[in-house]
Amino acid sequence: MAETSDQPDRISDAEHAVMEALWEQAPLTASEVCEKVCDARGWSLATVKTLLSRLVAKQAVDTEPDGKRFLYTPRMAREAYVGTESRRLVDRLFGGRAAPLFAHLAQAEALTADDIAEIETLLQELKS
Repeated sequence: MAETSDQPDRISDAEHAVMEALWEQAPLTASEVCEKVCDARGWSLATVKTLLSRLVAKQAVDTEPDGKRFLYTPRMAREAYVGTESRRLVDRLFGGRAAPLFAHLAQAEALTADDIAEIETLLQELKS
């Protein structure tokens, strides 16, 4: 899987579902992507092909001819995407600061005891 330093345009929720299928296993044909996502989402193969075309246009996915069909492969690792989207979220909603994000999650009771323990461990590792 080739990673690029340039991030693609924003990926919609629907496109993200397709990317998750490709991150799980690639390369895949449009039919194989549909097997992974269509039932759960109520989509048709045509919908998946449209989403794949958009992802190719956004340079998030590469295509490779394979006979009469195409194979699709993500151009970026899932970790790189998550990092970029996380930074965008923190920048947009919390002024670029992570502490207010954690405060919000704590106030909304969205953090479990396990989450808090993991965060504490991570913070200790960052300090040392």
